[in-house]
Amino acid sequence: MIRNIFTVGGWTLVSRVTGFVRDIVMAAVLGAGPVADAFFVAFRLPNHFRAIFAEGAFAAAFVPAYARRLQQDGQEEARRFGDGIGTGLMLVLGALIVLALVFTPTVVRVLAPGLAADPARFELAVALTRITFPYLALMSIETLIAGTLNANHRFAAAAGAPVLLNISMVSALLLAAAFPTAGHAAAWGVLVAGVLQALLVGGDAARNGFGFRLRWPVLDAPTIQFLKALGPAIVGAGGVQLALFADTLIATFLPAGALSALYYADRINQLPIGVVGIAIGIVLLPEMSRRLAAGDEAGAAAAQGRAIELTLLIAVPFVAAAIAIPDLVMRALFARGAFTNADAAAAAATLSAYAVGLIPFMWMRSFTAPFLARGDTTTPLKAALAAALVNILLKVALMGPLAQVGLALATSVGAWLNWALLVWFARSKGFERPDAPFDRAARLLAIGLLLSLAFYAGQRSFAPLLSGISRFREETLLLILLIGGTIAYVALILMLLGRDWLKNLLRDAASRTGSANAAAPYEI
Repeated sequence: MIRNIFTVGGWTLVSRVTGFVRDIVMAAVLGAGPVADAFFVAFRLPNHFRAIFAEGAFAAAFVPAYARRLQQDGQEEARRFGDGIGTGLMLVLGALIVLALVFTPTVVRVLAPGLAADPARFELAVALTRITFPYLALMSIETLIAGTLNANHRFAAAAGAPVLLNISMVSALLLAAAFPTAGHAAAWGVLVAGVLQALLVGGDAARNGFGFRLRWPVLDAPTIQFLKALGPAIVGAGGVQLALFADTLIATFLPAGALSALYYADRINQLPIGVVGIAIGIVLLPEMSRRLAAGDEAGAAAAQGRAIELTLLIAVPFVAAAIAIPDLVMRALFARGAFTNADAAAAAATLSAYAVGLIPFMWMRSFTAPFLARGDTTTPLKAALAAALVNILLKVALMGPLAQVGLALATSVGAWLNWALLVWFARSKGFERPDAPFDRAARLLAIGLLLSLAFYAGQRSFAPLLSGISRFREETLLLILLIGGTIAYVALILMLLGRDWLKNLLRDAASRTGSANAAAPYEI
């Protein structure tokens, strides 16, 4: 499992690095003004729907169902099941996209009502949304195919596909002069990327015998079980996305630039979530599904425990940096071209608020996996809806005094509540507890506190020494702190947790999955 986590995480890291290049180019070309706000509305809307119908609900219900079909009935029956579900998904999404394109002004008016007061921004958001919305269908099919690949132990193509989004958008932004606005360039880059991503995973699946074929769905027992799991998953994913919708909706009532600050702060916050949190969830869910289908409760809990510890190990330094030196991070990465130091300061405050909830964000897939692997999508739904309700109420309460920072802080509070509810539900259902002792977690958090102090002191110490540098001063300072922080973090782990713990974290997880998968070697 660890090898696959690193495969997915490695490709996701490449995606995030190229994503930073994309965001740097986007910040320089789009800035944080009205055109940027209109594009971010157009970009967020299909992504919210994708998270509900594809990567959120659909993946949560489909991957365990497909893995069970594969384990119990073999490859051909699993393929028939996937083809039927995929055909149904295409029909539903096709109807949704037609309606969205016809009624785009209404969709934008409902989901981003604050833009209606600015006709220019509103019309631009409508035009850009019509370009980006078909991305939803392309990504939904990509998610279906990626799920079949992951269940068959192939992770690389699906993990690497997002790199194409970054390359496509950067290429389009560099040609922005050929488009009516830079927002149009970015929107067309999104649509082209959707086509390329679907072709990449579809080609990999076809080469390995898992290619998607149109096949009318059959309402048999596995399909009915899948649909029963899908309903609560859609509501649960919808609850999470409702909170994110609230960010977009409320931010449109805030001054220009609030949406952009949320976007750039979230991009930094999403780096560890995507590289580790989501990567672990992608690998852990089919792993736990296979083990539970075989009756190996202890093995499933052990896999979850290793995933939890690995997540915390990598989350801690990101939290430390985001809380101690957020201004430096934002200035070094984005403050150039149309993106000013004032824009960077607004995004930095938002990043710190997001960082408060980074650990539960990264843990979320590890703690929902025990429910989803058992076909239980209702319990995570209850946790998600309760957290979303608190989240939205806090957003409304905090938007006045804290603007977009309040929206990010409310999101973090909601994440902690969601995690706490998942833990409580798991214990009430008698799930075997993951073997990740709290004393190690406490020591990791203590290490994070020391690291944040080191980041803060390092910035105060090195900034005057670099004051004479006229170019790349902020970038140089950030690089020095990141290198020094990495060395300090490793040293603190070895001192407080020991070399054996670090070695065993990786070795034990690998050995626990090695014997179970000996008959089906991973093909990456």
